[in-house]
Amino acid sequence: MKIYVAGHESMVGAAIVRLLQAQGQDEVLTCPEQALDLTRQAAVEAFFADHRPDQVYLAAGKTGGVHEGNSYPADFIYQNMMIEANIIQAAHAHDVQQLVFVASNDVYPPAAAQPALEGAILSGVLEAAREPDAVAKIAGIKLCESFSRQHGRDYRSVVPTSVFGLGDNYHPDNHHVVPAFIRGFHEAKLLNAPSVSVWGTGTPMREYIFADDVADACIYLMNLDKATFEAHTQPMLSHVNVGTGFEISIGDLAQAVAEMVGYEGEVLCDPTRPDGVPRKVVDCTRLYALGWQAQVGLGVGLRLAFEDYLNNHFHKDTPPPLAQ
Repeated sequence: MKIYVAGHESMVGAAIVRLLQAQGQDEVLTCPEQALDLTRQAAVEAFFADHRPDQVYLAAGKTGGVHEGNSYPADFIYQNMMIEANIIQAAHAHDVQQLVFVASNDVYPPAAAQPALEGAILSGVLEAAREPDAVAKIAGIKLCESFSRQHGRDYRSVVPTSVFGLGDNYHPDNHHVVPAFIRGFHEAKLLNAPSVSVWGTGTPMREYIFADDVADACIYLMNLDKATFEAHTQPMLSHVNVGTGFEISIGDLAQAVAEMVGYEGEVLCDPTRPDGVPRKVVDCTRLYALGWQAQVGLGVGLRLAFEDYLNNHFHKDTPPPLAQ
């Protein structure tokens, strides 16, 4: 079987490639961003015509934190919508029957009941800073559903909770919470900083999942027989939440990361900074009924991510703090 992973340089895409190869798949297709611009329809069509994949994992797209989302909303909505539309259309045009699209939990309105059920999609106003990306991800989900309904394709979507793991983004401005904490507390340790300040009150609850677990869920759902999948989903509500069922406060997460990296200073909360939504987790009842559960606990995942940071990312973007 020839399997194309779009976005193999992303955190989840790289995890999908690793797991497929570990399972013995010897025809995993990838193409660097520099060689294939996924926002260009003709280029994507030509790639599919040349390679003729049997399955597609769509994990490509522009990602970033709140700062980047606020700064580049047009880039987020345009690039992500073009990538999704081009790949899904090309997959259909070249007779790819199976595709899994990786969305994000930003598709759910912040006012949705928590944990968020799949049915919360399109039920309210989206988080302002995430809206462009969320709209694009919703469009991707609906593209999958629409090609399945009209053309009989088996295109499925997953909505993972907040993801972290190997190959995460440690840029000082554009990272998410877990990589921000790993980098921040490690650098504070090297600087012997007496304290580190965390935005907000520390009380918001979040759910985090290791990227390799998301990859495992994607592969599991890709290969789940159609009758079983359709027995637990609906044609116009077919996406599946992917989470762990474990949630933690931002304050407790900060303490856990500080202890893991060996930072011995004080961890402070800054209530003058925004908290974000009070709780952001997903309901995985549908996923559990389909027979899958996460395997990597938060503590193990954090240690693996920290090791990856030290080996592959520390000093990559900035000089070491002690040399400044």
